[in-house]
Amino acid sequence: MATSVVVGEEVMRNKQVIFKDYVSGFLKESDMQVINGTLKLKLPEGSNGIVVKNLYLSCDPYMRNRMTRVEGPSLFTSFTPSSPLTGFGVARVLDSGHPNFKKGDLIWGTTGWEEYSVITEVEGLFKIQHTDVPLSYYTGILGMPGLSAYVGFYEVCSPKKGEYVFISAASGAVGQLVGQFAKLMGCYVVGSAGSKEKVDLLKRKFGFDDAFNYKEETDLDAALKRYFPEGIDIYFENVGGKMLDAVLLNMKDHGRISVCGLISQYNLDQPEGVQNLMCLIYKRIHMKGFVVFDYYNIYPKFLDVMLPYIREGKIMYVEDIAEGLESGPAALVGLYSGRNVGKQVVLIARE
Repeated sequence: MATSVVVGEEVMRNKQVIFKDYVSGFLKESDMQVINGTLKLKLPEGSNGIVVKNLYLSCDPYMRNRMTRVEGPSLFTSFTPSSPLTGFGVARVLDSGHPNFKKGDLIWGTTGWEEYSVITEVEGLFKIQHTDVPLSYYTGILGMPGLSAYVGFYEVCSPKKGEYVFISAASGAVGQLVGQFAKLMGCYVVGSAGSKEKVDLLKRKFGFDDAFNYKEETDLDAALKRYFPEGIDIYFENVGGKMLDAVLLNMKDHGRISVCGLISQYNLDQPEGVQNLMCLIYKRIHMKGFVVFDYYNIYPKFLDVMLPYIREGKIMYVEDIAEGLESGPAALVGLYSGRNVGKQVVLIARE
């Protein structure tokens, strides 16, 4: 957990994005507040935490779930009202009481939505060893979204050459990578997105075979039949709701569905029901949800695959970078209306 506490000697101004209170309905910028706090940069004697300067912050759809009060067991704990948001980010270590990290190290993992953070739980942090790629990539293609795409496609879906693959929210941080993985395997790939600009991006930059704007389709079932007349082998699920219902009708027998996210549901007080679940039985569909944290052990293997792809230009990645911590609330809210094009990142400091 990242917190702002007063320790040591040197006091620094510390701009922060504060979570005001639990949210009902659609997230608004006014649910957050940018303030000027303070932080002392020296760790107390005996601490095994680290002090970091945050460089990039990641805007991720799951963060909306943490803005609701969670009762009982849950994968994510709720954000604490009147405290800074936390999420994935890239940072430089300024002080360390932990043997695995030293001053000057670059890391990615969970940090605070603030200029400087004291991180007391370091188990989920990764030291950045490869700096010949943009540091912001560790919020996306080389961070949690990239590993999610890799796990959800290769580990969950067990793809084969020539299969028919559909990806929803296909221009986002995860979807754009899944589509390119599928093309590298020799699959036929179609994606859905929410604007003409994003549809063009899928086809021209990421090499999808086809793509469509779901907002222009009055009948998603008919649209999928148009693009997949013989059915879908693999569906990479980022959206849920009506899209999932339509996909179920169009899956092939023994198809696989990897459930990465359900962004259409995150701002709803009452989630939508799915009506076509009988297709799972009749078509013997394998549908599996996954949590990327369960696969952190394969991160080195993932890097061995991804870094050559990036260096050789076999994988392209698009980022939407908002500058300054004060732009963070608008960038996060924009995720849920599809305002971003590519991976949404907030740049705090270049170094």
